[in-house]
Amino acid sequence: MNLRKKNPALILIDVQKAFLDEEYWGGNRNNKNAEAICGQILNQWRKLNLPVFHIRHSSTNLNSKLHISNEGFQFNEHVTPLKNEPIITKNVNSAFIGTDLKEQLDNLNINTLVIVGITTNHCVSTTTRMAGNFGYETYLISDATATFDRIGINGEKYDSEIIHLTTLANLNEEFATVWSLEKLMTEI
Repeated sequence: MNLRKKNPALILIDVQKAFLDEEYWGGNRNNKNAEAICGQILNQWRKLNLPVFHIRHSSTNLNSKLHISNEGFQFNEHVTPLKNEPIITKNVNSAFIGTDLKEQLDNLNINTLVIVGITTNHCVSTTTRMAGNFGYETYLISDATATFDRIGINGEKYDSEIIHLTTLANLNEEFATVWSLEKLMTEI
C-alpha cells in the first residue's frame, strides 16, 4: 500500500506549549518527544506537498494554560504552522465540533487522515473516534501522541503509559489503524 496515493491529510491536534508543563496536567508524561516526532511527520508531509491541518485548543477557562491569553496557547516550535497551512481553533475535545474541519476536508475530497498530537486520551481520542464514525480512513500514530497520569474515580493513580496504551487499544481496528512513526514512514 502506498498511503501517499490516497492524499492523506495530516491532522496535528493541540501540539501547544501548554503541554510542556507536566505537573499542571497530572505529571509523569509519557512520550516526551512526541512533539519532535510530530514535527518530523509534518516535515515529511510538507516535502510530499500533502494537506496539513493544525488544530489548537482554546480554553474558555481564563485560568487554563490553553487560554488564548496564556503563552501555553501558542504552537510548539516543532510544528509552527506555515502561512498557507490552515489553523483550526476548537473549544472542546473534538476537532470536528464547532469548527469547519469536516467541511474543509470534504471540499478537498480528502477521505484519509493521519492523526497526531496531544493528549492521547482526550482530544486525540475524541477526534479519532469522530473521524472513524464519519467514515474517514484514519491512522493514528502511537509515538506521536502523549498523555499524563490520571486519578481514577476512587482516588487510585493510573500511570500515563497505561492510559496511553489502553486508549490506543480501544481505538485500534475500531475507529482507526494505529501505527508507529516507523510504520508510517515506510507506508508514505
